[in-house]
Amino acid sequence: MTAVQLDTAPCEGVEYVFHLPYAPRAVSAVRRRVRAVLTTLQLPADAAENVLLVASELLTNALVHALPPATLRLSRVLVDGDAAVRVEVTDKGPARPSGIPGRPVDPDEHGRGLGIVTTLSARCGVHLHPDGTCRWAEVPAG
Repeated sequence: MTAVQLDTAPCEGVEYVFHLPYAPRAVSAVRRRVRAVLTTLQLPADAAENVLLVASELLTNALVHALPPATLRLSRVLVDGDAAVRVEVTDKGPARPSGIPGRPVDPDEHGRGLGIVTTLSARCGVHLHPDGTCRWAEVPAG
């Protein structure tokens, strides 16, 4: 984990960066590290759980559907004047070219992640860039 100090206010202006190893247990390892950061940020328990769930969903999406490497960034932001945590996951883009169908998935097991992200976020979106994709969400911090 790398923390980059951007400002002098405590916890504000600090960006936490996690590089996702391309391995089956990567998401759970990064989740533990994210939980430690959220404790440092002193978020209310429900807000911290929401941020953790959003980060997990975006990381899993990158691991399952995108080309490595993936990077998670967490930072404090304001959304309409209210505190939030911005969660960004950047990867190298889709693992499968668009228009080529993948294997069928069981809808009871897959496909709800981005809906969860949308529900828990004040704002969320996708930014496509020449080197890949960045999915982001701003989760209210309580």
